[in-house]
Amino acid sequence: MEKRVLGILFSLLGALGLILAAVQFMNGSGGVRNIKAIAIYSILGLIFFFAGIGLIKNTKDRPS
Repeated sequence: MEKRVLGILFSLLGALGLILAAVQFMNGSGGVRNIKAIAIYSILGLIFFFAGIGLIKNTKDRPS
């Protein structure tokens, strides 16, 4: 159960990172600093999102 909760948290953090990257992309001026922020948010968002989905998918339910 704990792994599944952790997976949900990771998935939410990943989705938040991807949303922040999209907001930076839409509001950015195109400077080097903005491109670095978009890249960092995107990469971390993808890592957290897929790690969370993997935890949710691979965790088996056990009877209580």
